[in-house]
Amino acid sequence: MSSATAPARSVARPSGRMTSWLSRFDSPVTTYYLLVCVTAALVVFGLIMVLSASSIVSIGNTSSAYSIFLKQAAFAVVGLVALVIASRLPLKAWRRLALPLLGLGIVLQLLVLTPLGHAVNGNQNWLKLGPITVQPSEVIKLGLVLSGGLILSAKRKALHSFSHVLVPYLVPLAAVSIGAVVLGHDLGTVMILGAIVAGVLFAAGIPLRWFGFAGAPFVLMAVAFIVTSPNRLGRFDVWLGRDTNEFGAARQPIHGRYALADGGWFGLGLGASREKWGLLSEPHNDFIFAIIGEELGLPGTLAVLLLFAGLALACYRLVTRTDDFFVRIATAGIMTWIIVQAVINIGAVINLLPVIGVPLPLVSSGGSSLITTMLALGILMSFARSEPGCAEALSARSSALRRSLAVIPSVAARSRRSGR
Repeated sequence: MSSATAPARSVARPSGRMTSWLSRFDSPVTTYYLLVCVTAALVVFGLIMVLSASSIVSIGNTSSAYSIFLKQAAFAVVGLVALVIASRLPLKAWRRLALPLLGLGIVLQLLVLTPLGHAVNGNQNWLKLGPITVQPSEVIKLGLVLSGGLILSAKRKALHSFSHVLVPYLVPLAAVSIGAVVLGHDLGTVMILGAIVAGVLFAAGIPLRWFGFAGAPFVLMAVAFIVTSPNRLGRFDVWLGRDTNEFGAARQPIHGRYALADGGWFGLGLGASREKWGLLSEPHNDFIFAIIGEELGLPGTLAVLLLFAGLALACYRLVTRTDDFFVRIATAGIMTWIIVQAVINIGAVINLLPVIGVPLPLVSSGGSSLITTMLALGILMSFARSEPGCAEALSARSSALRRSLAVIPSVAARSRRSGR
């Protein structure tokens, strides 16, 4: 049969409803609302799990089951204020704040080495300021992200030269920042900082072969960290299965897996954890994911993974849809920071990685981590508002909402008059 007489083939086209959903997903406000929803879900879920996981520890410390939860809720309120303010600042403000934030983080991190410093489990990474404990390395994370976006976007046309990549971002800024944390012996934070630098450089389009040159000293430093510390060597022995002493270094990872096993498919129920009764140390901090699995089962753990996947999707949309090189690099850095930290934490709980002591972002108990992560997400919302058409669409919706609310008093007045 010739092509002239062949029957016309029907072409499948998306239905009207499908087209409507696709157009909504492609809307410039989708990234903004996705960030808002995922952040709110993770923070609220984290507060619920901190209340459940910390109740026994709180009773032992203060005779109240709510002390740790109330402190975390106060930190969440502070983080919310920081998020709202950050989401309203324009891009030029974040460009101006990039280097001052990094400088502030480095200065505070160096103060950790003074008598103001506070050590936890061998890591000198906290400042003790009266009743408040601050972790300056969290500020360094934010500073490295923003300063990387600022410097590399300014050098965009010269990034084919390794010297322009090396100076001044890698040396001295990144080197001094990571070195200041190295002096506090916090390997977990050092790994997160290294991942942030790698994510920033990758988003800037640095040739992959250069990562080997830049990463080799970092890997050697991490190995030196491990072999010179009996505590870290012990953790690797536990991870490799050479140490299975349930009453020694292997206690925490073993009981973390016990919690996941006890939870099974559908969990024991919210608040019904057995491991938080003194068996699993740090149930509300580094091993909160184990309590989630024990109490809420597989659906609870999958929900956490899906929320972080949604956050990664929002960041990916922002990176691919923006025309601003600074926004692209900074967004990739924040995404790397949060997602890599979550992977390291969850990987340690399920024994895919050794325990190195990093919290689960937005979920684990801890004020510095929660506030700075919410601040970083507020910055992402500020970036999302700068997406072409987003600010206009948001202002149009808020105007429509105000007009709708303005109708309510007049409707109520007419109802009262008609009832007389």
